[in-house]
Amino acid sequence: MNPVFMFWLIFSFITAAVIICDYLFGMLRDTSTATPKPFSYSRVQLAWWTIIIFSSIISALFLHNGLPVLFNSTLYLLGIASGTTAAARLIDVSDQLKSNSARHQDMNGGTNFLTDILSDGNGISIHRFQTVLFNILLGCWFIYNVVFNLTAKNIEGIIPDIQPNYLVLLSLSTLTYTALKATENKCPVPHVEPEFVSESVNKVANVPQG
Repeated sequence: MNPVFMFWLIFSFITAAVIICDYLFGMLRDTSTATPKPFSYSRVQLAWWTIIIFSSIISALFLHNGLPVLFNSTLYLLGIASGTTAAARLIDVSDQLKSNSARHQDMNGGTNFLTDILSDGNGISIHRFQTVLFNILLGCWFIYNVVFNLTAKNIEGIIPDIQPNYLVLLSLSTLTYTALKATENKCPVPHVEPEFVSESVNKVANVPQG
């Protein structure tokens, strides 16, 4: 079978499985009480790299009857995506436990895929836009190298080795996202001013009793 066709067939199958799981169980959605729940950037990032890496390994297994060599950079890459998801989840849990803060994820339902992953409490943000672009660029480069190397007889060179500086670049972008996510829901819940409370009490007190 053609290596390129094989890779994209497996890639499409895994992507379809992720979409179905999201439709049935909200796998890529934020922990929100809104309807519909907005997409979570950190979960989408983890799914993106899981699909790419898993598709590469399965393609090599079918075409070469063996598992390809995984460089440390690939493990670091998946670790960055997993760590981002874990950190984002901890921030969400912390925000949910605070009764004096309103989560923008609960007040605003999901709009569409791109708007959800690019938006924070103030709308589409530059730091999310930046990290999404970095992930797309590095992911496309990874896929290109895998597809090109699948035709080679040497199974050891199928999975590309990522230069450390690119991992640092992605890490810095992800850390910026995580740090700013921690500040998204710091605004307190609006409260009623005392004078308005007094006026309401007086109005109730002046109501004739039946």
